[in-house]
Order: sequence, then structure tokens, then C-alpha cells
Amino acid sequence: MYLRISLAKVLALGLIGSTLGFTAHSQTPATPDQAPAATLAAGAPAPATPAAPVTTGAPPAVPAAAGKAKHAKEIYSGPTNVVVLPPTPMLDGEGKQRVDPDGKLMFNPPVKQIRDKKGHPVFDEKGKPIFQTATNLGYDEKGKKIPTKKDKPPKATPISIAAGTLTVDGWTGKARLNYDIADLKFLYFYAPGIGTSIVSPNPFPGAKEQQGAFNGKSLKITVDGHPIELASDKPMLGKKPGSAWVVVDRGFLLPAKFPVFGYGTTIKAPYSWPGSTEVVASKGSVQAPPLPRDVRPTLLLTPCPAGMMRRAGPAVLPGQKAPDQPCVPIQSSATSIPAAAPANGPIQ
Repeated sequence: MYLRISLAKVLALGLIGSTLGFTAHSQTPATPDQAPAATLAAGAPAPATPAAPVTTGAPPAVPAAAGKAKHAKEIYSGPTNVVVLPPTPMLDGEGKQRVDPDGKLMFNPPVKQIRDKKGHPVFDEKGKPIFQTATNLGYDEKGKKIPTKKDKPPKATPISIAAGTLTVDGWTGKARLNYDIADLKFLYFYAPGIGTSIVSPNPFPGAKEQQGAFNGKSLKITVDGHPIELASDKPMLGKKPGSAWVVVDRGFLLPAKFPVFGYGTTIKAPYSWPGSTEVVASKGSVQAPPLPRDVRPTLLLTPCPAGMMRRAGPAVLPGQKAPDQPCVPIQSSATSIPAAAPANGPIQ
């Protein structure tokens, strides 16, 4: 009897298991909460809960196409032409443009726009080009750093002339010369009949050395046997004697009968110094420039005819022309003062 009941239970459980398998294949599987109460009551094991996916620290795999695009070289689409500023005049310590020994004007090199490490032009936030400086030259077209050159500035040669006197052949040609030159290049001495002598304390093309020319307070040179001296009240280039390099330009003439002195930065005409006007041909004697009005002599007036005179004119300042006073007749005392008539008639 016990065996029959057990066998009946086994068959019943088999029929229930086949029914559950058919339902799982034909319908969506139910969760444990949705399992039929009859199945749980029948003693069937509860279905297992699916395990949650485990998240690791490794990033998801990147597709091969995306990896190649990420490492691909970026294509530059900006401007490629470098902006270059035009050359600017090269100025000396006094603000004048420098001139080379051949008489040509000197200019600073053009300033270029800097490049980055990839050789592309560099711009600021506003789109304006950034130019090279003395300490930053940027990179070249291949991305190599351009080294900066540390050039020492040329040594200046200051000279001071106080109450100077210029003499030619012992005769004074100029006096009261006062110059403070920050950087001496060339001195110019013009003398009629000799030409323009160009003097420098440093060698330059075509010049000949005259030793001991600079000596304390004086500068002495000799040109074609004519001694030329510039004397000052204080030392010009130092206490020790120094050489001077001299060259003569006989083709440069000035419309003056007296010596002329100046300084500049070129060795060819026209020279940038006062009165440096080139005369192509000089015919006959050269007329001296007019004297200032305050030192001009006052000419005497022609005398008036007999019986006439000039009245005194108004006072004038020195150099101012006095107005001409015409001649007027001289009035005698007899005509100017009438005789008094007698009170009681004529005297008998």
C-alpha cells in the first residue's frame, strides 16, 4: 500500500515537471515573485536569480577605426605667410640716421613674425601677428629654435670742445667753438684753397695716419704743408696722445672765404654739417655772407646845403634802421623873434 502511494506521487511530480518545462519554452520566464503558487506548493525548487554583471576598472574596447582617427595627424588650415615689417632707419645717439663709409644711409634689418614649434605663424588673441624681439626669434620653418646672438654695442667715442679756436697757417679762422659730441665719427675742416679735410680717431678707407694729432686739449694735422689746429679749453679725447686718420676732399667747395668746422657720420659729399652746400663750379671771388645787423657800421648822411639842417630823429635800437630826416632851412634869431615897437613913437 505504501509503495503504491509513493509511486503515485512520483508520477504526479513528473507530470508537473513536464508541464513547467513546456510553459518555460512557450512563455516569458517568470521571476521568483511571479512563480505560480501551485508550483511552490507542490515542492518544486525556486528558479535561481540571474547574477548581476560584474563591472571592472578596464575601459571598454575602442573600435579600430576610432583609434586610427584619434592618432591621425591634424591638418593645419591657418595662414602660412609670415608678416615682415619694412626696414627702419638706423639712428645714432643724437637721433640722426647713420651713414656708412660709402655715404649710403643705414637701416635696421626687417622684423619678421615668429613661428611656433610646428613652423606656423603665431598670432595673439586679437588675431594680430607677434613679431620677433631681441630675446625671442621663434622657430624656423622646420620647427627648430632660432638662437639669439648677443652682439656687444659698438664702443662710443665722446668728445668735448669748449671755447675752441680753429687756426689755419697760424691765422685764426673760427673762435668760440662749443660742441659736445656723444659719439665722434668724423670731423670736417674746410679751408679755402685747401679743401675739406676729414679727420677721425679711427681708421677708415683712404685715410692716412698722423701720429700724435690728438694731444690733450688740441688737435693738430698737416694738409699739403698747411698746419691746421683745433684748440680747446679742456681735453677732447683724453690725456694720452692719439693718432688721427686724415683724408682730403678737394672737390668739395663752400661759398665762404673763411674756414668752416663741423662733424658728421659720412666721408663723402654732401656732408651733413652746417654750411655743407656743394658748389659745382666757382668763378671768380666768392662773396662773403652779410654781417648781422647789430654789427653793421652806420653810414654818415650827406651834409645839407648852406642855410639848411637836419632835425634829430627818434632813438632806434641797435641794428634797426633810422628814418631819414630831410634838410630844413635854418631859422635865424632875427627872423624868428620880431623886434618890439617903441611905446611913445620913434626916437628923434
